[in-house]
Amino acid sequence: MSIHLWLRAESRPHEERSGLTPPGAAQLIAAGFRVTVEDSRQRIIPIADYAAAGCDIAPEFSWPDAPADAVIFGLKELPDDGTPLRHRHIMFGHAYKGQPAGQVLLDRFRAGGGRLLDLEYLVDDHGRRVAAFGYWAGYAGAAVALLCWMAQQGGQVAGPVRAYPSAGHLLGDLQAGLVALGTARPNALIIGALGRVGAGAADLCGAMGVPVTKWDMAETAHGGPFPEVLAHDIFLNCILARPGTPVFVPASAKLATRRLSVIGDIACDPDSDFSPIKVYDRTTTWDAPALRVHDAPVLDVTAIDNLPSMLPTESSEDFAAQLLPQLMTLDRMDTGVWAGAQGWFDRAMDQPGR
Repeated sequence: MSIHLWLRAESRPHEERSGLTPPGAAQLIAAGFRVTVEDSRQRIIPIADYAAAGCDIAPEFSWPDAPADAVIFGLKELPDDGTPLRHRHIMFGHAYKGQPAGQVLLDRFRAGGGRLLDLEYLVDDHGRRVAAFGYWAGYAGAAVALLCWMAQQGGQVAGPVRAYPSAGHLLGDLQAGLVALGTARPNALIIGALGRVGAGAADLCGAMGVPVTKWDMAETAHGGPFPEVLAHDIFLNCILARPGTPVFVPASAKLATRRLSVIGDIACDPDSDFSPIKVYDRTTTWDAPALRVHDAPVLDVTAIDNLPSMLPTESSEDFAAQLLPQLMTLDRMDTGVWAGAQGWFDRAMDQPGR
């Protein structure tokens, strides 16, 4: 079966990443795929590089008019315009954990007859995701949490964050800020330290001289409570919300005696029924990365849901390399990871109004 893969432009501000690089597109084309790439005013990879790889080029945001058999590929959410969705879409849908916005998205697929192939649910036989931005999410998330802590030392709430040309540029900015403060480094506790997200967070902390307590399943198996979280300056949650996830930070933490002043919810699922952090209820943004949830003692939460786009070059190259072997099997969508993803979609569609 011939596959037409359509790489759409991202509509979300600050989203510069791509899930497909020009070399990967060239491999797909050589294997017999047709690849169309939309122009984009913000993608980190120039459109000329895709054209040179042999891709067809389409206008920005033209995917709604793509041929019915095209598989539309993007990363973050679609424009929230209520339009029925008639294509197969590969994306991070955030639709299967009871999120209100996810139910709206599923209703659009019901109306249009399309299908969602959620990137979060492309998993191998052991349930492990075959492609993830996790490492760079952890790296950037730890950086933003550190920026929030630095702002607190000056009596401020953290200001806007931005994308960096490379990880080296980010580290340079952080180091300069810490040196200017002239204070001791904060300490941090990472839950999920053995996963990809936790590894990225730990590496950023290590590069900045931030002492880290690393926890994973063994340390959290008893189900809580976890007073150790409150005894650290920074808490970094790197575990996805799912049924059975313990509560790491209860609502009572706001008023508790604590050292904790910054929570970096890198997993970032505040409106999930299973969120392990109960002191906040909405994501934060690039323009306002810190949500102050208590004043005395101060407690800020940072929960940006497209953190890897702070380092768009490294994160795009890493993710695209992981995903490409699966894209090469799109002509066998009834097997492997794609069959599993379709199963998740079918089950969700059988539960309207969940």
